[in-house]
Amino acid sequence: MKLTILMPCLNEAETLEICIRKANEWLKRTNTDGEVLIADNGSTDGSQEIARGNGARVLNVPDKGYGSALFHGSIEANSEYIIMGDSDDSYDFGNLDPFLEKLDQGFDLVMGNRFLGGIAPGAMPWKNRYIGNPILTWIGRTLFRCPAKDFHCGLRGYRKDAFLCMDLRTTGMEFASEMVIKANLFRMKIAEVPTTLSKDGRTRPPHLRPWRDGWRHLRFMLLFSPRWLFLVPGVSVFLLSAALYFLIYDSPLRLGEMVFDINTLLFAQTGMTLGLIATVLGIIVRMFGMREGLLREHALLERSRASPILEVGGVAGLLLIFAGTYLGIDLVSDWSNRNFGVLLQGELLRSVSLATLLITFGGIIFLASLIMGFLALPTRRIPK
Repeated sequence: MKLTILMPCLNEAETLEICIRKANEWLKRTNTDGEVLIADNGSTDGSQEIARGNGARVLNVPDKGYGSALFHGSIEANSEYIIMGDSDDSYDFGNLDPFLEKLDQGFDLVMGNRFLGGIAPGAMPWKNRYIGNPILTWIGRTLFRCPAKDFHCGLRGYRKDAFLCMDLRTTGMEFASEMVIKANLFRMKIAEVPTTLSKDGRTRPPHLRPWRDGWRHLRFMLLFSPRWLFLVPGVSVFLLSAALYFLIYDSPLRLGEMVFDINTLLFAQTGMTLGLIATVLGIIVRMFGMREGLLREHALLERSRASPILEVGGVAGLLLIFAGTYLGIDLVSDWSNRNFGVLLQGELLRSVSLATLLITFGGIIFLASLIMGFLALPTRRIPK
């Protein structure tokens, strides 16, 4: 079979029937060897019987969630291509020719673009149309170099072999975003075609909440980009703080009437610490994502699995701790020469700052090396 038109059951029997009829009419009109597959995970309005009565195949999905329905539907599709879309009569299942043409040309993922095809009045809330979708699409294009200009269009086609390579894991609404992100991370061929969006025919209010769901999508995209969420901010904060720290370590810095002294030194020390933590977390998240199949392999981190990362990091961390402790003991000795009396304001504080900084850095690197060593352990992949 060439094509499966996949729809999740939304507990809206009337709109489901309309969508199935349009899809069947398109299959017949274009003489396409295909099927309509309804992935249902708990509808209670008789949608299953209506779907079967209109010639669709119904798949009962035990797991709840939008993503679960589409994932299992894609797995069970008996076809080379899959076109998915919501069954609320907002997408035009009577005009899938552009999607099929791009799939025939060898594209792995074909995204619909509602802004190119046309959005009917009242079909998309103004917050989504003019704020949420453009901003999230811009972020997605920036973080993942995605060519699609409508990042969240629900009508899309994909090759089943490409879908299996994506190894999608999310079970909720993030499923659609994960598909686009992984297609880009795995450097698949992505195309975009115009499609229309009509006002949906639901009798119940939609489950989507613009601000809450927008934040969920933004958070999800950032988590899939540890480089921009952790590494770039972490390295930037670390370098800027380090430059300031060593600039005023020996003596105060004067800029006109402003004097940057010990108080600034402590803030710079805090910035360096936070920057190092963010950088280390970025590496750990990337390694974890690679291990779990959520993120694409990175050549340098992949080589670290065969290197003694635990031993090297552990030794480096312990050396920094030892250096900081040694400096601290020397400071205590200096203090003892003053009979452990009251020190002048700020006296020895610069050296105390450096000692505690070395100990903190050593502890972070040592603990991080333990985690990285664990993530670098070779594992056996479980067959899908």
